[in-house]
Amino acid sequence: MQWEVVIGLENHVQLTTNSKIFSGSSIKFGAEPNTQASPVDLALPGVLPVMNKGAVERAICFGLAVGAKIAPQSVFARKNYFYPDLPKGYQISQFEDPVVQGGSLTFAFEKDGKLETKTVNLTRAHLEEDAGKSLHEDYHGMSGIDLNRAGTPLLEIVSEPEIRSAAEAVAYAKALHGLVMWLGVCDGNMQEGSFRCDVNVSVRPVGQKEFGTRCEIKNLNSFRFMEEAIHYEVRRQIELIEDGGKVVQATRLWDPDRKETREMRTKEDAQDYRYFPDPDLPPLAISQDWIDRVKASMPELPAAMRERFIGDYGLPEYDALILTSSQAMATYYEAVVAKAGKESAKAAANWLMGDVSSALNRADVAIENSPVEASQLALLLKRIADGTISNNAGKKVFSLMWEAQSEDEHLADTIIEREGLKQISDTGALEAIVDEVLANNAKSVEQYKAGKEAAINALIGQCMKASKGKANPAQVTELLKKKLAA
Repeated sequence: MQWEVVIGLENHVQLTTNSKIFSGSSIKFGAEPNTQASPVDLALPGVLPVMNKGAVERAICFGLAVGAKIAPQSVFARKNYFYPDLPKGYQISQFEDPVVQGGSLTFAFEKDGKLETKTVNLTRAHLEEDAGKSLHEDYHGMSGIDLNRAGTPLLEIVSEPEIRSAAEAVAYAKALHGLVMWLGVCDGNMQEGSFRCDVNVSVRPVGQKEFGTRCEIKNLNSFRFMEEAIHYEVRRQIELIEDGGKVVQATRLWDPDRKETREMRTKEDAQDYRYFPDPDLPPLAISQDWIDRVKASMPELPAAMRERFIGDYGLPEYDALILTSSQAMATYYEAVVAKAGKESAKAAANWLMGDVSSALNRADVAIENSPVEASQLALLLKRIADGTISNNAGKKVFSLMWEAQSEDEHLADTIIEREGLKQISDTGALEAIVDEVLANNAKSVEQYKAGKEAAINALIGQCMKASKGKANPAQVTELLKKKLAA
């Protein structure tokens, strides 16, 4: 039987406010346990929550960026469940009336060796507070509770179940991660828990309309773990069904050491949480004026920048999508083009998506920390464009620039000179090489004159060999054709 994978994501995005969502407590990471939990965060008698305006504005900002509806009035509810790190016995969240409704996210991913784009619709994004954290190490068989995170502002972003593979899920999550950082609503630090992924996975026979029973893989804080967890869970569910068993709706955790998901608890449905409006918080009213003020303060959005890159630089849609996958990448690209000139726009895109990205990935370095600065790459592209060096020599220069980690803006010229990589573009010198190659390769000359045009490639190769790779290939080709036609 052929199976189809159905995936929906719930991403918990920690908002970049200075204080918690309903109190003035700090959300600074790394403080001593239980030093940043106020009476409001613990819901002690006599205290009342107060909405953090900055958290609302960040939710509005995200909603506008994904083309969602901003609810003019949304309601906070109490989500009731017991867990040791939930000091109130309930979580303040949004249920029936979320602040952000609908929207979509477009991203690129690889499928069958080809690069494709896809748009996934969003169900909602709602504001809520985070719980505390259970600590299970160094407590002599017991667990400790750190309530510093309790009350930290979160925006939970829920997708429609329109994702069909682990590759798509990771690409979607990366695109979302890039967007919230672009907007400045989240710092994106996955190690500190600022961006966490819950993945709902189910399988169904190909052609079946009804969804299968889903399992939620909770609190994934790495894209690699997400991909591994989805692959494992898909295999687990398929094997279970094919062996005659049934998938039980449950919340599962990913064990990166054992490379398996483990059941945490059977999955609750909404009614199990006994949602009801929080009596201490009035409905959140958002005026059009407030939305307009947030919109006016937003940076240029990725979608608008993509259109500009296509229009101003003549880039293909896919290139524009990749280059606007993060604000840092887009900023670096525009800095390169500003220095190298618009005529180098496509070459700059190719280098960024190719050699630069490969080097960044190998070194696990973010582009904003690239040892090759935008101005340095721009000069390298100029030297390739003006024929000073070949494209292949350019790759060597880039590698040496990367290793040098120098701030010298003229680093490319220094390396070209030092390594003797300048192309031979002098017509007289090239003619001498071409004449010698023609004289020593009579067979290839005869084949070309007999109509076998591919024979010229052998002659070009001999010219490059004779010049030790320094001959300008375009000039060599032109000279060869001219002399062979005589």
